[in-house]
Amino acid sequence: MSAIFTALGLVFVIEGLALALAPSRFEEVLAFLVSLGPEARRRLGLISVAGGVAIVALVRVFI
Repeated sequence: MSAIFTALGLVFVIEGLALALAPSRFEEVLAFLVSLGPEARRRLGLISVAGGVAIVALVRVFI
């Protein structure tokens, strides 16, 4: 259970850094996401999930 909260905390840190260091770029990324259709956003989300699962699996295998 602590691993879930650690991961969630790291997500907040990374998102916060993006907002703190490049707020205008973050707005551009959000505008780009709004311009995509729902299917493209869904594919992007699924690719992100698959990438995250792959990273977690690799970390668990090699560390």
